[in-house]
Amino acid sequence: MRSFFHKSILLLSVAACFIACDKDKPNYQYMPDMYEPIGYEAYGEYDIFVNGQEAKLPAPGSIPRGWMPYEYENTTEGRAQAKAKLTNPLPYTEDNVNKGKGLYTIYCAVCHGDNGDGQGILAEREKILGVPSYDDPGRAITEGSVYHVMYYGLNSMGSYAVQTSEEERWQIAHYVMSLKDQLEGNDAREFVEKGAQTDVEESEVEAAQENVGEENVLTETEDSEEE
Repeated sequence: MRSFFHKSILLLSVAACFIACDKDKPNYQYMPDMYEPIGYEAYGEYDIFVNGQEAKLPAPGSIPRGWMPYEYENTTEGRAQAKAKLTNPLPYTEDNVNKGKGLYTIYCAVCHGDNGDGQGILAEREKILGVPSYDDPGRAITEGSVYHVMYYGLNSMGSYAVQTSEEERWQIAHYVMSLKDQLEGNDAREFVEKGAQTDVEESEVEAAQENVGEENVLTETEDSEEE
């Protein structure tokens, strides 16, 4: 009797193995999460979502991690306000200026020139004309105007808000102003002590930013005020 019972168990086990190996009709799944993905495919279509669309826009008012809001508008008034009131929250250290120089060489020198005189390689080849020098008295650039133009772009110059971080744009602004001093024959600005350098605090950035003016989008015909 015991032998018959053991043989029956063996036969059932063998039969179960053959049934489980039937690819056309798979058996029950143990821990199905190991086989079926839980996450939804990007841009996939699923009934569970509104309109069946998996990819959604960010919630209104949401701010990406690491992105600080910039409250000056892309208008003539906003540009003038940034030029007059926006100041650089980064300390003027040798390290910040050197980093600004490296970034300037990557993003700006091709048009504005290594010396900030508007004689970059594209200007020399006449691919872009009318690039202003940083010592142009008609523009009288400031740290605020430099940052504003990098953030939004102006005329033929596009925005660099995606390519650079907030800190990097302020470092470039430091270096641009140092080039302006050289072009005007001014004494070099003295660096602050390295130990005085601190991270940019949120409160400092907010204090340097204001919400100004009604929207009045710039046009190509308006007077440019590039870096």
